[in-house]
Amino acid sequence: MAVVDLAHREVGAGRPLVLLHAFPLSSAMWLAQREGLGPLCRVVTPDQRGFGGSPLGDDEPSLDRCADDLAALLDRLGLDRVVLGGLSMGGYVAMAFLRAHADRVEALVLADTKATADPEPVRERREALAGAVVEGGSTVLVDDVLPSLLGPTTLAGRPMVLGRVRGLVTAAPAPAVAWASRAMAARPDSLDLLREVDVPALVLVGSEDALSPVGDAEAMAEALPQGRLQVLPGAGHLPAVETPETFTSAVAELLSGL
Repeated sequence: MAVVDLAHREVGAGRPLVLLHAFPLSSAMWLAQREGLGPLCRVVTPDQRGFGGSPLGDDEPSLDRCADDLAALLDRLGLDRVVLGGLSMGGYVAMAFLRAHADRVEALVLADTKATADPEPVRERREALAGAVVEGGSTVLVDDVLPSLLGPTTLAGRPMVLGRVRGLVTAAPAPAVAWASRAMAARPDSLDLLREVDVPALVLVGSEDALSPVGDAEAMAEALPQGRLQVLPGAGHLPAVETPETFTSAVAELLSGL
């Protein structure tokens, strides 16, 4: 097992905020947050294993490897403690990071993610997607994954957002997609873990998120000792991209309270 050197984009100075991207995107999805939060703090947005500019490595699929990659990146950047945020798969990686490196997290943002493990039918779908992508390339994602990433409001009225997300999805390398699908399928339940995470914590969820619905967000906010829930109207699974102003201002409010 070896960590990979994660590529990352960063802006700003001061308190470090690390944002972990969704599946199957890259740190490019955080453009609006880098612009909006860069004046307030140091925003670090890594590309996770195999996505964007980061290599995939040879390890077996595991979110624990992703957490170790992140710890190595923080060491490289000289960051002891950070405000850690993750959306979708990024939230799963944030929870894996908490399992191994909880002392390095000053505050937490979990967006459009869930703390429960996948039930068997979902694990089977992830394995089927991994196989289909290896067989047919990332274009499979446009049919199978893209429609569920965005809410009805975005699909009906935000063609620029739809086009941008389609571009990010089609750019995802097939081996990384398969690896990440299998890593997510193998993740454990994390609700008990969250009950031990006594730091300021913001749970965000798009009101139209069908993949990680509001009920999943409520369960995480309830488990976290300092958890606070905010539902973002008119957004699906990717509110950071669909309604970036609302998402960014929610994170800015958390930061201002630290």
